[in-house]
Amino acid sequence: MASRLAGKKIVLGLTGGVACYKVADLCRSLGKLGAKVQVVMTQSATQFITPVTMQALSGNTVYTDQWDARIANNMPHIDLTRDADAILIAPCSTNFIYKLAHGACDDLLSTLCIARPAHLPLFIAPAMNVEMWSNPATQRNVAQVKQDGIQVFGPAAGEQACGEVGMGRMLEPAQILAELEAAFQSKTMAGKRVLITAGPTFEPIDPVRGITNLSSGKMGYAIAQAAWEAGAHVTLVSGPTALDAPYGVQRQQVQTAQQMHDAVMAQVNTQDIFIAVAAVADWRVANASNQKIKKSSDSDTPQLQFAQNPDILASVAALAKAPYCVGFAAESENLLEYGAAKRIKKNIPLLVGNIGHQTFGKDENELVLFDANGHQALPKADKQSLAKQLVSEIAKRIQTN
Repeated sequence: MASRLAGKKIVLGLTGGVACYKVADLCRSLGKLGAKVQVVMTQSATQFITPVTMQALSGNTVYTDQWDARIANNMPHIDLTRDADAILIAPCSTNFIYKLAHGACDDLLSTLCIARPAHLPLFIAPAMNVEMWSNPATQRNVAQVKQDGIQVFGPAAGEQACGEVGMGRMLEPAQILAELEAAFQSKTMAGKRVLITAGPTFEPIDPVRGITNLSSGKMGYAIAQAAWEAGAHVTLVSGPTALDAPYGVQRQQVQTAQQMHDAVMAQVNTQDIFIAVAAVADWRVANASNQKIKKSSDSDTPQLQFAQNPDILASVAALAKAPYCVGFAAESENLLEYGAAKRIKKNIPLLVGNIGHQTFGKDENELVLFDANGHQALPKADKQSLAKQLVSEIAKRIQTN
Protein backbone atom coordinates (compact mmCIF):
# COMPACT_ATOMS: atom_id res chain seq x y z
CA MET A 1 0.00 0.00 0.00
CA ALA A 2 1.30 3.43 -0.92
CA SER A 3 1.98 5.62 2.09
CA ARG A 4 -0.68 8.19 2.90
CA LEU A 5 2.17 10.67 3.40
CA ALA A 6 3.57 10.20 -0.11
CA GLY A 7 3.81 13.56 -1.87
CA LYS A 8 3.08 15.57 1.27
CA LYS A 9 5.33 18.47 2.18
CA ILE A 10 5.96 18.52 5.92
CA VAL A 11 7.68 21.45 7.61
CA LEU A 12 9.47 19.71 10.48
CA GLY A 13 10.36 22.08 13.30
CA LEU A 14 12.83 21.13 16.04
CA THR A 15 13.04 22.94 19.38
CA GLY A 16 15.51 22.38 22.21
CA GLY A 17 15.40 18.98 23.87
CA VAL A 18 17.21 15.67 24.17
CA ALA A 19 14.42 14.08 22.11
CA CYS A 20 15.97 15.73 19.02
CA TYR A 21 17.91 12.50 18.56
CA LYS A 22 14.63 10.67 17.89
CA VAL A 23 13.64 13.23 15.28
CA ALA A 24 16.57 12.21 13.10
CA ASP A 25 14.87 8.83 12.72
CA LEU A 26 11.47 10.51 12.23
CA CYS A 27 12.87 12.70 9.45
CA ARG A 28 14.42 9.71 7.69
CA SER A 29 11.19 7.72 7.98
CA LEU A 30 9.15 10.57 6.51
CA GLY A 31 11.47 10.61 3.52
CA LYS A 32 11.17 6.85 3.06
CA LEU A 33 7.38 7.21 3.05
CA GLY A 34 7.60 9.66 0.15
CA ALA A 35 7.11 12.90 2.06
CA LYS A 36 9.16 16.01 1.30
CA VAL A 37 10.63 17.32 4.55
CA GLN A 38 11.66 20.91 5.13
CA VAL A 39 13.50 21.24 8.45
CA VAL A 40 13.45 24.43 10.53
CA MET A 41 15.39 24.52 13.81
CA THR A 42 15.55 26.88 16.76
CA GLN A 43 18.94 27.87 18.08
CA SER A 44 18.26 25.73 21.14
CA ALA A 45 17.66 22.68 18.92
CA THR A 46 21.12 23.12 17.36
CA GLN A 47 22.60 22.47 20.81
CA PHE A 48 21.26 18.89 20.63
CA ILE A 49 21.60 17.97 16.95
CA THR A 50 23.34 19.76 14.09
CA PRO A 51 21.68 21.30 11.03
CA VAL A 52 24.19 19.31 8.94
CA THR A 53 22.69 16.06 10.24
CA MET A 54 19.13 17.16 9.53
CA GLN A 55 20.08 18.42 6.08
CA ALA A 56 21.68 15.08 5.23
CA LEU A 57 18.58 13.20 6.40
CA SER A 58 15.99 15.49 4.79
CA GLY A 59 17.89 16.22 1.58
CA ASN A 60 16.93 19.88 1.89
CA THR A 61 18.51 23.05 3.22
CA VAL A 62 17.88 23.53 6.93
CA TYR A 63 16.79 26.98 8.09
CA THR A 64 17.49 28.44 11.54
CA ASP A 65 17.48 32.23 11.00
CA GLN A 66 14.50 34.45 10.24
CA TRP A 67 16.84 36.80 8.38
CA ASP A 68 18.25 34.05 6.12
CA ALA A 69 19.27 35.73 2.84
CA ARG A 70 19.06 32.44 0.92
CA ILE A 71 15.33 33.04 0.62
CA ALA A 72 14.88 35.38 -2.35
CA ASN A 73 12.60 37.86 -0.60
CA ASN A 74 14.20 37.43 2.84
CA MET A 75 10.90 36.13 4.19
CA PRO A 76 11.46 32.48 5.15
CA HIS A 77 8.62 32.70 7.68
CA ILE A 78 6.28 33.20 4.71
CA ASP A 79 7.84 31.22 1.87
CA LEU A 80 8.57 27.98 3.77
CA THR A 81 4.92 27.27 4.56
CA ARG A 82 2.97 28.42 1.53
CA ASP A 83 3.25 25.10 -0.32
CA ALA A 84 3.29 22.90 2.79
CA ASP A 85 0.66 20.32 3.80
CA ALA A 86 1.41 20.48 7.52
CA ILE A 87 3.79 21.81 10.15
CA LEU A 88 5.03 19.34 12.76
CA ILE A 89 7.02 20.54 15.78
CA ALA A 90 8.97 17.65 17.33
CA PRO A 91 10.23 17.87 19.95
CA CYS A 92 8.10 20.76 21.15
CA SER A 93 9.50 22.28 24.32
CA THR A 94 7.68 23.89 27.22
CA ASN A 95 8.92 27.29 26.11
CA PHE A 96 7.73 26.79 22.54
CA ILE A 97 4.25 25.77 23.70
CA TYR A 98 4.21 29.05 25.63
CA LYS A 99 5.13 30.93 22.45
CA LEU A 100 2.34 29.28 20.48
CA ALA A 101 -0.21 29.94 23.21
CA HIS A 102 0.70 33.64 23.40
CA GLY A 103 1.48 34.41 19.76
CA ALA A 104 5.17 35.11 20.38
CA CYS A 105 7.32 35.65 17.27
CA ASP A 106 10.94 35.95 18.33
CA ASP A 107 12.65 33.49 15.99
CA LEU A 108 12.07 31.86 12.59
CA LEU A 109 10.10 28.83 13.80
CA SER A 110 7.71 30.72 16.08
CA THR A 111 7.14 33.42 13.46
CA LEU A 112 6.59 30.79 10.79
CA CYS A 113 3.92 29.10 12.94
CA ILE A 114 2.04 32.32 13.66
CA ALA A 115 2.28 33.41 10.00
CA ARG A 116 1.06 30.12 8.60
CA PRO A 117 -2.09 30.16 6.41
CA ALA A 118 -5.31 29.49 8.32
CA HIS A 119 -5.91 26.21 6.47
CA LEU A 120 -2.47 24.77 7.25
CA PRO A 121 -2.57 22.29 10.14
CA LEU A 122 -0.05 22.57 12.96
CA PHE A 123 0.89 19.53 15.04
CA ILE A 124 3.13 19.43 18.09
CA ALA A 125 4.81 16.53 19.90
CA PRO A 126 5.69 17.77 23.41
CA ALA A 127 8.86 16.59 25.13
CA MET A 128 9.83 17.71 28.63
CA ASN A 129 10.47 16.71 32.22
CA VAL A 130 7.50 15.31 34.14
CA GLU A 131 7.40 18.28 36.51
CA MET A 132 7.48 20.73 33.61
CA TRP A 133 4.61 18.90 31.90
CA SER A 134 2.44 18.82 35.04
CA ASN A 135 3.13 22.45 35.95
CA PRO A 136 -0.16 24.43 35.92
CA ALA A 137 1.31 27.05 33.59
CA THR A 138 2.22 24.38 31.03
CA GLN A 139 -1.22 22.80 31.28
CA ARG A 140 -2.87 26.21 30.75
CA ASN A 141 -0.75 26.74 27.64
CA VAL A 142 -1.50 23.25 26.31
CA ALA A 143 -5.22 23.85 26.80
CA GLN A 144 -4.91 27.15 24.94
CA VAL A 145 -3.09 25.72 21.91
CA LYS A 146 -5.67 22.94 21.67
CA GLN A 147 -8.44 25.54 21.80
CA ASP A 148 -6.63 27.39 18.99
CA GLY A 149 -6.83 24.28 16.79
CA ILE A 150 -3.30 22.96 17.25
CA GLN A 151 -3.27 19.16 17.54
CA VAL A 152 -1.10 17.70 20.30
CA PHE A 153 0.54 14.30 19.76
CA GLY A 154 1.18 12.79 23.19
CA PRO A 155 3.18 13.02 25.32
CA ALA A 156 3.74 9.55 26.74
CA ALA A 157 4.69 8.36 30.21
CA GLY A 158 8.00 6.66 30.82
CA GLU A 159 11.63 7.00 31.79
CA GLN A 160 13.12 10.37 30.92
CA ALA A 161 16.67 11.48 30.09
CA CYS A 162 16.94 13.24 33.46
CA GLY A 163 16.32 9.93 35.22
CA GLU A 164 12.81 10.74 36.42
CA VAL A 165 9.73 8.82 35.32
CA GLY A 166 6.33 10.14 34.30
CA MET A 167 4.38 12.06 31.66
CA GLY A 168 6.31 14.28 29.28
CA ARG A 169 8.29 11.79 27.22
CA MET A 170 7.97 12.44 23.48
CA LEU A 171 6.14 9.80 21.48
CA GLU A 172 8.32 7.38 19.54
CA PRO A 173 8.86 8.19 15.84
CA ALA A 174 6.54 5.38 14.70
CA GLN A 175 3.79 6.71 16.97
CA ILE A 176 4.21 10.24 15.64
CA LEU A 177 3.99 8.87 12.09
CA ALA A 178 0.76 7.06 13.00
CA GLU A 179 -0.68 10.27 14.43
CA LEU A 180 0.42 12.25 11.37
CA GLU A 181 -1.06 9.76 8.91
CA ALA A 182 -4.32 9.72 10.85
CA ALA A 183 -4.47 13.50 10.83
CA PHE A 184 -4.83 13.46 7.04
CA GLN A 185 -7.80 11.05 7.13
CA SER A 186 -11.46 12.08 7.02
CA LYS A 187 -12.99 11.79 10.50
CA THR A 188 -16.09 9.95 9.33
CA MET A 189 -16.42 8.15 12.68
CA ALA A 190 -15.54 11.05 14.97
CA GLY A 191 -16.84 10.42 18.48
CA LYS A 192 -18.13 6.91 17.73
CA ARG A 193 -17.29 3.98 19.98
CA VAL A 194 -16.35 0.88 18.01
CA LEU A 195 -15.87 -2.64 19.37
CA ILE A 196 -14.03 -5.12 17.13
CA THR A 197 -13.15 -8.78 17.48
CA ALA A 198 -10.15 -10.15 15.58
CA GLY A 199 -7.91 -13.15 15.16
CA PRO A 200 -8.57 -16.83 15.86
CA THR A 201 -9.77 -18.43 19.05
CA PHE A 202 -7.97 -21.33 20.73
CA GLU A 203 -9.94 -24.14 22.37
CA PRO A 204 -7.79 -26.25 24.73
CA ILE A 205 -7.65 -30.02 24.49
CA ASP A 206 -5.18 -30.22 27.37
CA PRO A 207 -2.65 -27.72 28.83
CA VAL A 208 -0.37 -27.94 25.77
CA ARG A 209 -2.71 -28.70 22.86
CA GLY A 210 -5.74 -27.07 21.38
CA ILE A 211 -7.96 -26.46 18.37
CA THR A 212 -7.57 -23.23 16.43
CA ASN A 213 -7.62 -21.95 12.85
CA LEU A 214 -5.41 -20.12 10.35
CA SER A 215 -6.67 -16.58 10.96
CA SER A 216 -3.75 -14.16 11.46
CA GLY A 217 -5.89 -11.28 12.73
CA LYS A 218 -4.52 -8.94 10.04
CA MET A 219 -7.93 -7.93 8.67
CA GLY A 220 -9.42 -7.17 12.08
CA TYR A 221 -6.36 -5.24 13.20
CA ALA A 222 -6.40 -3.24 9.95
CA ILE A 223 -10.05 -2.35 10.52
CA ALA A 224 -9.27 -1.29 14.09
CA GLN A 225 -6.52 1.02 12.84
CA ALA A 226 -8.72 2.45 10.07
CA ALA A 227 -11.57 3.12 12.52
CA TRP A 228 -9.18 4.90 14.90
CA GLU A 229 -7.82 6.97 12.02
CA ALA A 230 -11.42 7.89 11.16
CA GLY A 231 -11.81 9.38 14.64
CA ALA A 232 -13.43 6.51 16.55
CA HIS A 233 -12.63 5.30 20.05
CA VAL A 234 -11.72 1.69 19.30
CA THR A 235 -11.63 -1.37 21.55
CA LEU A 236 -10.15 -4.51 20.02
CA VAL A 237 -10.90 -7.91 21.57
CA SER A 238 -8.28 -10.19 20.09
CA GLY A 239 -7.62 -13.88 20.05
CA PRO A 240 -4.01 -15.15 19.97
CA THR A 241 -2.01 -13.37 17.23
CA ALA A 242 1.58 -12.31 16.60
CA LEU A 243 0.51 -8.72 15.84
CA ASP A 244 1.25 -5.57 17.80
CA ALA A 245 -1.76 -3.59 18.96
CA PRO A 246 -2.54 -0.77 16.51
CA TYR A 247 -1.47 2.60 17.88
CA GLY A 248 -4.35 4.44 19.55
CA VAL A 249 -6.44 1.28 19.94
CA GLN A 250 -7.26 -0.33 23.29
CA ARG A 251 -6.62 -4.07 22.99
CA GLN A 252 -8.00 -6.80 25.24
CA GLN A 253 -6.46 -10.23 24.64
CA VAL A 254 -8.43 -13.44 25.09
CA GLN A 255 -7.97 -17.08 24.14
CA THR A 256 -11.23 -19.00 23.89
CA ALA A 257 -14.56 -18.25 22.24
CA GLN A 258 -16.24 -18.08 25.65
CA GLN A 259 -13.69 -15.54 26.87
CA MET A 260 -14.23 -13.47 23.72
CA HIS A 261 -18.00 -13.65 24.21
CA ASP A 262 -17.72 -12.54 27.83
CA ALA A 263 -15.36 -9.66 26.97
CA VAL A 264 -17.69 -8.42 24.23
CA MET A 265 -20.89 -8.68 26.28
CA ALA A 266 -19.27 -6.87 29.22
CA GLN A 267 -18.80 -3.68 27.20
CA VAL A 268 -21.08 -3.81 24.16
CA ASN A 269 -23.82 -1.72 25.79
CA THR A 270 -21.63 1.39 25.55
CA GLN A 271 -20.69 0.87 21.88
CA ASP A 272 -22.09 2.46 18.72
CA ILE A 273 -20.71 -0.13 16.30
CA PHE A 274 -19.76 -3.79 16.69
CA ILE A 275 -17.61 -5.44 14.00
CA ALA A 276 -17.21 -9.20 14.43
CA VAL A 277 -14.11 -10.04 12.39
CA ALA A 278 -12.67 -12.84 14.55
CA ALA A 279 -12.70 -16.41 13.26
CA VAL A 280 -14.46 -17.86 16.30
CA ALA A 281 -14.55 -21.62 16.89
CA ASP A 282 -18.08 -23.01 16.68
CA TRP A 283 -17.20 -25.84 19.07
CA ARG A 284 -15.06 -26.33 22.15
CA VAL A 285 -13.72 -29.51 23.75
CA ALA A 286 -16.15 -30.36 26.57
CA ASN A 287 -13.88 -32.97 28.14
CA ALA A 288 -10.58 -31.08 27.98
CA SER A 289 -7.94 -32.66 30.22
CA ASN A 290 -6.29 -30.83 33.11
CA GLN A 291 -3.06 -32.70 32.35
CA LYS A 292 -1.27 -33.47 29.09
CA ILE A 293 -2.91 -36.46 27.43
CA LYS A 294 -0.31 -39.24 27.18
CA LYS A 295 -0.03 -41.73 24.36
CA SER A 296 -0.18 -45.17 26.00
CA SER A 297 -0.43 -47.36 22.88
CA ASP A 298 -0.77 -47.06 19.11
CA SER A 299 -4.46 -47.98 19.30
CA ASP A 300 -5.28 -45.69 22.23
CA THR A 301 -6.98 -42.65 20.63
CA PRO A 302 -8.43 -39.94 22.89
CA GLN A 303 -12.18 -39.52 22.54
CA LEU A 304 -12.94 -35.82 22.40
CA GLN A 305 -16.43 -34.57 23.17
CA PHE A 306 -17.58 -31.23 21.80
CA ALA A 307 -19.95 -28.56 23.05
CA GLN A 308 -21.25 -25.62 21.06
CA ASN A 309 -19.73 -22.20 21.74
CA PRO A 310 -21.91 -19.11 22.15
CA ASP A 311 -22.62 -17.15 18.96
CA ILE A 312 -21.11 -13.77 19.77
CA LEU A 313 -22.56 -11.85 16.84
CA ALA A 314 -26.04 -13.29 17.32
CA SER A 315 -25.90 -12.47 21.03
CA VAL A 316 -25.06 -8.84 20.29
CA ALA A 317 -27.60 -8.49 17.47
CA ALA A 318 -30.35 -9.80 19.77
CA LEU A 319 -29.85 -7.06 22.36
CA ALA A 320 -32.75 -4.64 22.85
CA LYS A 321 -30.42 -1.71 22.15
CA ALA A 322 -27.90 -3.36 19.86
CA PRO A 323 -25.12 -1.33 18.26
CA TYR A 324 -24.83 -1.25 14.49
CA CYS A 325 -23.64 -4.81 13.80
CA VAL A 326 -21.20 -5.87 11.08
CA GLY A 327 -20.45 -9.56 10.68
CA PHE A 328 -17.75 -11.40 8.77
CA ALA A 329 -18.25 -14.68 6.92
CA ALA A 330 -15.24 -16.75 5.89
CA GLU A 331 -16.51 -19.27 3.35
CA SER A 332 -14.73 -21.82 1.20
CA GLU A 333 -17.28 -21.76 -1.68
CA ASN A 334 -20.57 -20.25 -2.87
CA LEU A 335 -19.81 -16.93 -1.18
CA LEU A 336 -22.66 -14.95 -2.73
CA GLU A 337 -25.26 -17.53 -1.74
CA TYR A 338 -23.98 -18.28 1.74
CA GLY A 339 -23.15 -14.67 2.56
CA ALA A 340 -26.61 -13.37 1.75
CA ALA A 341 -28.24 -16.16 3.74
CA LYS A 342 -25.95 -15.67 6.73
CA ARG A 343 -26.75 -11.94 6.95
CA ILE A 344 -30.45 -12.71 7.17
CA LYS A 345 -29.91 -15.53 9.65
CA LYS A 346 -27.79 -13.32 11.93
CA ASN A 347 -30.33 -10.48 11.58
CA ILE A 348 -27.67 -7.84 11.00
CA PRO A 349 -27.62 -4.85 8.62
CA LEU A 350 -24.21 -5.59 7.07
CA LEU A 351 -22.19 -8.74 6.50
CA VAL A 352 -18.72 -8.86 4.97
CA GLY A 353 -17.83 -12.03 3.10
CA ASN A 354 -14.55 -13.45 1.89
CA ILE A 355 -13.02 -16.80 0.93
CA GLY A 356 -11.26 -17.87 4.11
CA HIS A 357 -8.45 -20.05 2.79
CA GLN A 358 -7.53 -17.36 0.25
CA THR A 359 -7.03 -14.66 2.89
CA PHE A 360 -5.96 -16.25 6.19
CA GLY A 361 -2.41 -15.11 6.97
CA LYS A 362 -2.08 -13.07 3.79
CA ASP A 363 -1.61 -9.31 3.37
CA GLU A 364 -4.26 -8.99 0.65
CA ASN A 365 -7.94 -9.83 0.47
CA GLU A 366 -11.08 -9.18 -1.52
CA LEU A 367 -14.44 -8.57 0.14
CA VAL A 368 -18.12 -8.69 -0.69
CA LEU A 369 -20.53 -6.53 1.32
CA PHE A 370 -24.04 -7.88 1.85
CA ASP A 371 -26.91 -5.67 2.97
CA ALA A 372 -30.65 -5.35 2.42
CA ASN A 373 -30.04 -3.93 -1.07
CA GLY A 374 -27.93 -6.84 -2.32
CA HIS A 375 -24.17 -7.17 -2.52
CA GLN A 376 -21.20 -4.97 -3.41
CA ALA A 377 -17.69 -6.20 -4.24
CA LEU A 378 -14.52 -4.55 -2.94
CA PRO A 379 -11.81 -5.73 -5.38
CA LYS A 380 -8.58 -7.36 -4.25
CA ALA A 381 -6.25 -4.98 -2.42
CA ASP A 382 -4.02 -4.86 0.63
CA LYS A 383 -5.93 -5.28 3.86
CA GLN A 384 -5.26 -1.75 5.13
CA SER A 385 -6.75 -0.26 1.96
CA LEU A 386 -9.76 -2.57 2.22
CA ALA A 387 -10.17 -1.69 5.89
CA LYS A 388 -10.27 2.00 5.03
CA GLN A 389 -12.90 1.34 2.34
CA LEU A 390 -14.97 -0.76 4.72
CA VAL A 391 -14.88 1.85 7.48
CA SER A 392 -16.02 4.43 4.94
CA GLU A 393 -18.91 2.19 3.89
CA ILE A 394 -19.95 1.61 7.50
CA ALA A 395 -19.81 5.36 8.17
CA LYS A 396 -22.16 6.02 5.23
CA ARG A 397 -24.64 3.46 6.51
CA ILE A 398 -24.74 4.65 10.11
CA GLN A 399 -25.33 8.22 8.93
CA THR A 400 -28.50 7.12 7.15
CA ASN A 401 -29.78 4.88 9.95
